[in-house]
Amino acid sequence: MHRRDFIKKVILFSLSFVILKTKIMANTLFKPFNLVDGVFVNNYVSHKSSFKDFWKWRRESSKPEPIAFPMVENDPEYLKSNKSENTITWIGHSTFLLQIDGINILTDPHFTKRASPLSFMGPSRTTPPGLKIEELPFIDFVLISHNHYDHLDSKTIQLLLKKQNVNQPTFFVPLKLRDILSKLGARNVMEHEWWQMTQFKNLEIHSVPVQHWSKRTFNDTNKTLWCGWVVKANNFKYFFVGDTGYSKDFKDIQKKFGSFDLSTIPIGAYAPRWFMKDSHCNVEEAIQIHKDVKSKKSIAMHWGTFQLTDEPMDEPIKLLQELTKQLKISKDEFSYMTHGQTRKI
Repeated sequence: MHRRDFIKKVILFSLSFVILKTKIMANTLFKPFNLVDGVFVNNYVSHKSSFKDFWKWRRESSKPEPIAFPMVENDPEYLKSNKSENTITWIGHSTFLLQIDGINILTDPHFTKRASPLSFMGPSRTTPPGLKIEELPFIDFVLISHNHYDHLDSKTIQLLLKKQNVNQPTFFVPLKLRDILSKLGARNVMEHEWWQMTQFKNLEIHSVPVQHWSKRTFNDTNKTLWCGWVVKANNFKYFFVGDTGYSKDFKDIQKKFGSFDLSTIPIGAYAPRWFMKDSHCNVEEAIQIHKDVKSKKSIAMHWGTFQLTDEPMDEPIKLLQELTKQLKISKDEFSYMTHGQTRKI
């Protein structure tokens, strides 16, 4: 072997070691998931609530009155034909239609009456969806944050697949959720670990860690992962937080992605705090998430659709208005939408 070839091989070997080391170092900070004794756990706080805690809460629950919120009349034909303007439409709870660069994205789709495996009991919708499922434009991608029934609704998925039977949307789901989507008939399912990215032309979809948990049956607690989603398109960055308690994860996300142009952040289902704190942020914590990720604009979600917990259904938006005013955060910077409302972004 010539001396020059030998030196070249040594340099290439050294460079490959440096690259490999960099990846390993990165993974120590941005871990793909945490698995302990066969179940997933959060980065900073473990899910601590027990079945006993759940029944204690249900016995002591104040059960506020359900409230039907006003709706705005939408323009489905505009949404179906729109290919040039970036928009966001709040359908209700955590369901948004995001139109960006001519691509239609649906988050945590829920269009049916109950957030429950049963048709006759469980949390009932107090305000109809802001769009009917048949009024949706062609959906390219669906982002699902976790497997709770108010975020992953089997009947909605089936209706969406029936509507787009030939050209199905691609579903992005956290780890171990592929099976349930496949059983519902979905052919295009992308399973993500935390910090994983899939690229489609100029669009990037990243999964990120948030502080929550998963459960769909009696014996599957935390057997599937949960996450938030980051969408990057050209010069626009959107953060769909999903369902979460407050944690240091959001500072980690900002470190990875920088600031966001738009975030949708949960503000409801936080009472009582002794039971909900680890998995659902309150309004004050939602504002802190907005600050942590350096979001230029944020929109409230996870309120005003299902009576899930003990706070009055209109309390989250009242507190949001009060706290943002106290903190001198403008209405435009962190706001809420009316069911069915579309905004240009």
